[in-house]
Amino acid sequence: MAKSRVAILGCGGMAGAHAHRFKNNPHVEIVALCDVTEAGVAAFIERNLKDYSPRPAIYTDAAAMYAKAKLDAVCIVTPHTLHFEHGMQALAAGVHVLMEKPMVTSSEQAHKLAKAAKESGKIMVIGYNTPCTPEFAYLRDRIRDKTFGKLELVSGYLSQDWKRLTTGSWRQKPELSGGGQAYDSGAHILNSLCWSVEQDIEEVFAFVDNHGTQVDINSSINIRFTTGTLASIVVSGNCPANGSSLHFVFEKGRIDIDGWGGSWINVFDHDRIKYPVIPGTTQSPNDNFIDAIQGRAEPRTTPRNGIIQSELMDAIYEAARTGKPARPKRAQAAS
Repeated sequence: MAKSRVAILGCGGMAGAHAHRFKNNPHVEIVALCDVTEAGVAAFIERNLKDYSPRPAIYTDAAAMYAKAKLDAVCIVTPHTLHFEHGMQALAAGVHVLMEKPMVTSSEQAHKLAKAAKESGKIMVIGYNTPCTPEFAYLRDRIRDKTFGKLELVSGYLSQDWKRLTTGSWRQKPELSGGGQAYDSGAHILNSLCWSVEQDIEEVFAFVDNHGTQVDINSSINIRFTTGTLASIVVSGNCPANGSSLHFVFEKGRIDIDGWGGSWINVFDHDRIKYPVIPGTTQSPNDNFIDAIQGRAEPRTTPRNGIIQSELMDAIYEAARTGKPARPKRAQAAS
């Protein structure tokens, strides 16, 4: 099978990780890079693809890139509020899309982009880590088959030195980020929760603390799912000790898991702890994306995950603003 011709749109810090993942995938040829200045793209190549051959073409206009580069796919790594425009443009150009998280920054945009992806017939995945791990596949299967009875409660946290590390960057500018730590790194743990539970969200209550910035730094979020499962998640952006965990409490057991990367899992069968060896191999979202567009695998995320994330974030920010419980738009429409 021919290699997939891939471009990266947006050559900031996180784009380097995507470049290295694609570079190490034998089924990929990185043929184009695009950002606002040629100098910026050239510096990106020097940092991340110095010895890559053939050297990717440099673009400063995405439309020109789509017209000339003969792409199969694009990885979009631009500031969050630009994702909707860039995703729609890529789908209209007829290429598959790997979108960095979050997919978009409003539920209205999420539904429009999902509709465009469906109509295009192209694959669109979101760059979440945990759905590509066998540990989270195991967890979701245990929730589905009720091995430990009904899932009743979930608690979790994510901590990161986010406030200090993003000072002065676009991530603390609402017009580009769409929000703060809850929408940025917090997207990983919130998606890990929703991807695993597979229930619609009925109601949300939240507190946020901006710590003197324009965006949320710390969040405390409570969620009630439609089937009665309750979840409590805290997201810290002001802690030098990075970490994350989720704790799924069932009628007959508990599963603890790394909520950010799925790197570890502990299973409690009644009161007996097990450290199961989970068969399978962890993939990057990039490798799953390539496998999906080349027909070797199903995509581990879809625009639906982006819709759920956006509806949840809209409700979190509404609840924080009003001091009252909020319902995602899907729940509002159903009532």
